[in-house]
Amino acid sequence: MSDLNHLSDLVAAARRAGADAADALQVSNESLSVSRRLGRVEQLERSEGFDIGLRVFLGQRQAIVSTTVADPAGFAALAERAVAMAKVVPEDPFGGLADHFDAPRDAGPLDLADATEPTAEHLIARAAAAEDAALAVAGVTNSEGADASWGRIRIALATSAGFAGQYVRTSHSLSCTALAGQGTGMERDYEWSSVVHRADLEDPAAIGRRAAEKAIARLNPVRAKTARIPVVFDPRVASSLLGHLLGAINGASVARGTSFLADRIGTQVLAKGLTVRDDPTRPRGLRSRPFDGEGMAGQPRAIVEDGVLMSWILDWRSARQLGLASTGHASRGTGGPPGPAASNLWLEPGSMTPTELMADIREGLYVTDLIGMGVNGVTGDYSRGAAGFMIRNGALAEAVSEITIAGNLRDIFLNLTAANDLTFRRGMDAPTIRIEGLTLAGA
Repeated sequence: MSDLNHLSDLVAAARRAGADAADALQVSNESLSVSRRLGRVEQLERSEGFDIGLRVFLGQRQAIVSTTVADPAGFAALAERAVAMAKVVPEDPFGGLADHFDAPRDAGPLDLADATEPTAEHLIARAAAAEDAALAVAGVTNSEGADASWGRIRIALATSAGFAGQYVRTSHSLSCTALAGQGTGMERDYEWSSVVHRADLEDPAAIGRRAAEKAIARLNPVRAKTARIPVVFDPRVASSLLGHLLGAINGASVARGTSFLADRIGTQVLAKGLTVRDDPTRPRGLRSRPFDGEGMAGQPRAIVEDGVLMSWILDWRSARQLGLASTGHASRGTGGPPGPAASNLWLEPGSMTPTELMADIREGLYVTDLIGMGVNGVTGDYSRGAAGFMIRNGALAEAVSEITIAGNLRDIFLNLTAANDLTFRRGMDAPTIRIEGLTLAGA
């Protein structure tokens, strides 16, 4: 019996038990991972998982139960438990299945499933190539190892309203962490690659070398003096600013009134010329999907266009609270209700190279690492620990650490310039970013 047949039977059992509406989500996965350090395999693990979540509605009351057993003989009892739970919970005036849904998009063009499954030996060889390349770089004194992994996940969703769809996604990942220096002067850094298809994975030796070079560059850091200066974010931390934007335009936060951008739809929130896009249809995208957690296909859209906020990120519940329609951004697991979440999100690149972006900076800061989460989503106040390099006369200079950068996200977003080096690596991506007038708190 197929996954969808299982789920349709479970939904039917819920209706027979008295539910007015129901949906069922199945998530099954398998993975293989290896950790190697200093030439020895420290961990080799294979795991398989299977979960089914059933959500039922009695009027405006809902309840969710989950199981790891796909036995149709137990579906009636599972459904009865869910309905019994729904009878005693408070009403939710905004809950319910999707007001409407889309026919499941063909997952084929998204190219989310790599048919090749690596062996343990293949993963060990990848990790070895990365770590060996890092250890071969002069100045590297130790290693925290390299990790290689593969995974496959199958998602299936069926609802009493008639939606039924499923898809498979695969992943290949590799990371390496190198250490340089001695004793209390030791510094560490890392590099990684995570993709849907093995063919897109970066060269393991290149990953190891970059991890080593980054660790060496961080040796002998100083503590910069307090100043108000331009700050440039390396791409690996620049995407965190998108994360703060995403939190502020999440429909649940907007509906609760806990976002500093809650009243800013249709107004300028980023510097003119900047565009933020979300696209669940990008081939081989790390967060691409043929449908969301409520059966909505979702479409490519500009979340911010020419600096103007065009759309919230909405599932059906948050959309109803705001008197709107879902944007196809429902995300969920088997144990909880849907909530708004972006798919592939990115800040479109600018026209200048990173070198050109920094060329006129007499004194500034280049951030490669951020520490802590000192961000107030209600006010937009921003304060985070940081490390990186000083910029002097347009070029990277001495390494710095034990500093804090602070400002307000309203001002940060409006004083932001993007370089032209966007690369899709995370699912939420940004190029090198320059921000004017942040406060650096140091010595």
